[in-house]
Amino acid sequence: MSSSFPWLTALIVVPVLGAVALWVLPASRARAVALGVTVLELLLGVAALTAFDVSDAGAVQLSEIHGWIPAFGVSYAVGVDGVGLALILMSVLLVPLVVLASWREQGSLTAATDKLRRYLALVLLLEAFIVAVFAARDLFLFYVLFEAMLIPVYFMIGMFGGAQRRYAAVKFLLYSLAGGLVMLVGVIALYLQGPGGPQGFLTDNLTGIALDPTAEKLMFCAFFLAFAIKAPMFPVHTWLPDAVQQSPAGTSTLLVGVLDKVGTFGMLTLCLPLFPNASRWAAPVVIVLAVVSILYGALLAIGQKDIMRLIAYTSVSHFGFIVLGIFAFTSTSVAGSSFYMVNHGLSTAALFLIAGFLVARRGSQQIADFGGLQRIVPVLAGTFLVAGLSALSLPGLSTFVSEFLVLVGTFARHPAAAVVASLGVVLAAIYVLWTYQRMFTGPSHPELAGMPDADGRERWVIAPLLALMLVLGFVPGPALDLVRPPASVTLEQVGVQDVPAGAATNEGSDK
Repeated sequence: MSSSFPWLTALIVVPVLGAVALWVLPASRARAVALGVTVLELLLGVAALTAFDVSDAGAVQLSEIHGWIPAFGVSYAVGVDGVGLALILMSVLLVPLVVLASWREQGSLTAATDKLRRYLALVLLLEAFIVAVFAARDLFLFYVLFEAMLIPVYFMIGMFGGAQRRYAAVKFLLYSLAGGLVMLVGVIALYLQGPGGPQGFLTDNLTGIALDPTAEKLMFCAFFLAFAIKAPMFPVHTWLPDAVQQSPAGTSTLLVGVLDKVGTFGMLTLCLPLFPNASRWAAPVVIVLAVVSILYGALLAIGQKDIMRLIAYTSVSHFGFIVLGIFAFTSTSVAGSSFYMVNHGLSTAALFLIAGFLVARRGSQQIADFGGLQRIVPVLAGTFLVAGLSALSLPGLSTFVSEFLVLVGTFARHPAAAVVASLGVVLAAIYVLWTYQRMFTGPSHPELAGMPDADGRERWVIAPLLALMLVLGFVPGPALDLVRPPASVTLEQVGVQDVPAGAATNEGSDK
């Protein structure tokens, strides 16, 4: 369904214009300009939601198609279903919070205003790429954006990170480029099998075409590898802890909370509909890898001494749940995974940003350098606890709903995988509560006595995230209305009969 107003193009263009404005206007106005642009972007996102027909969320809406390189079948084609719109809304919400959290991240106004201006320009450029990649309906356009996102993130890590920032940035870039180049081979191969013409790269034109079984499996593997690296999944996840440890808190928030969702989004919206037979063929192996990711990430999180690396490994575990739900092939599990992508973005953003506030005060990311903070900074301690409880899927918080749907939906088709994966919930309670105990209870270091609690700006950063966790935890219906219809459409495209939650079948059955 097209729209009379180009909502998605506006959402892409506004942050690009904002990034340009940061280079033209005086550096002293960088903070205000960036915040104003991102708030305008959020308002545009809300307006796009009002133009979206939620009752038909399984269909692609707000569509725009324009010729780009017609000789090669490439179009500028954008549009979203309920899942794409939900991820865009999450993204445009997190970016202004990151800008507000980064208000003092690069130093004082007099010493580092120009440095902060460059950082905020990269944030705005990344926001444009993120919106575009979630909306892209042309496979070549998606690939270009998939690779283009690496540029601002590379500089956000390499120019503004910690002591080992260059190593972390290069490692991130090499992993991502390797996956992207393999995917490019799959993109070209799929195009050559398609109908061709001036719109030959449109995903709608490439969905449902007859493929040689061996070629389909190879193309699926090419796409899946790129998305597994981005997600990140075991065993191609090792770039993530280093990148997060060396990045500013705002960069880590966008990297893990938003950018990595492109991996699971690609699995859901490209791997499954473009390669349905290969997706069914690969599902058993992918499910095993997803369960390994859940347990492996949780176990390594328990053993971490660096708070940022700990949060990174919790995300490896959480992405395992998302991938598990996608490849369990039930409408309940797929809808749960789609909702999980949004909820993980909220809880992980809260953890990274609050941890960033604490690290900025202490000057250290080592958990052992904290302790007894609940008496010194009760607001930061309390909000960190709520964010942690959301990460461990406490009932009443939004992540519980999505994780419950994933496990129940998976159990309907793969009971053994669901039972083993549920151990991740127990391990999550260990790494969250033990971290809270080490950082916020017990005796405190003498040098922590004068640590200030969250100020007004920081409370404005944290409050919307916690409020959404509570609202979506108690009233998840509106969000689920966005993601349930696309889940049913996906199952039809894959050619798998749905299994209602609670009606377990034999593992591996498609009936």
